[in-house]
Amino acid sequence: MLKNIPHCISPNLLKILMEMGHGDEIVIADGNFPAASHAQNLIRLDGLHIPEILEAILTLMPLDTCADSSVFYMMHGPETSAPPIWKKYEEILQTTDNQTVTPSKLERFRFYEQAKQAYAIIATSEQALYANIILKKGVIT
Repeated sequence: MLKNIPHCISPNLLKILMEMGHGDEIVIADGNFPAASHAQNLIRLDGLHIPEILEAILTLMPLDTCADSSVFYMMHGPETSAPPIWKKYEEILQTTDNQTVTPSKLERFRFYEQAKQAYAIIATSEQALYANIILKKGVIT
């Protein structure tokens, strides 16, 4: 056992986060996402939901402040309103010292292509639509 590791961070996820380098990306995918067919490294966190995993990861991993964007949301097309779960994500960004981060939105198939290049994909049981999110790892300053 280790101290101060959030309970939803599995040993495999902790290992993946440690292996990732500056600029590597990790996807936190909802239950509808084709995670197994897109992943170089697949981490299953069945029964868990994205907000708790996102918050836990952001307590451990810095986001890339040098990139144009370090957080990416999946959208279906030119939606006029954001899915409700995005508001929760923005609250988590605020509470994890990532107030200056402005998430980018990627159309679904562009998101899939970027996800295929990610270091790892976390498969969750999240049921919210368009809940998928990509995080780009930064450096500790």
